[in-house]
Amino acid sequence: MRPKGADLPRRRAVASLGALSLAACGAFERLPIRAPDAPFVTTKDETVEAMLRLAHVGPADVVYDLGCGDGRIPIMSATRFGARGVGIELDAGLVREARANAAKAGVSDRVTFHVEDLFVTDVRPATVVALFLLPEMMEKLKHSLRQQLRDGARVVSHEFGWGGDWPPDRTTVVGAARIHLWQVRRTT
Repeated sequence: MRPKGADLPRRRAVASLGALSLAACGAFERLPIRAPDAPFVTTKDETVEAMLRLAHVGPADVVYDLGCGDGRIPIMSATRFGARGVGIELDAGLVREARANAAKAGVSDRVTFHVEDLFVTDVRPATVVALFLLPEMMEKLKHSLRQQLRDGARVVSHEFGWGGDWPPDRTTVVGAARIHLWQVRRTT
């Protein structure tokens, strides 16, 4: 008779191998590294469209949505403006929903969604970055966006901005939503 728990290490090893093989096959999303910084709040479609128009999104653009939620900004970037979209979100459930929404809209070939931490995402491929984040999150992102984005890239934000050392180039109000636009300008 084996002592109680003697085969526990073996069961853990088998479970770990099973999880690794499922992950390798893409059977499930990796879990977020940490809890989200804010709850998901839906942005109205008319606000999303106004954000994308203010940023002059077009077919040559790659629109990154940091904290993409259900994917409506990357999806509208593709459906109405012909751009490519990339959504970054910590919540794997929301990423699954975003992918389903993209498939339903017929733009799965033009948008991708990743379970990723927006504070460590490489945004260098972006020509436009869309944000609807809390002020403290915006402040935390400011340095990396200014450092990574190329000259001429645009940042568009629903509601919150940076003020002081990086004032918006333009601010507009659509309904009750305030939308800010910045264009990255490199000085040489």
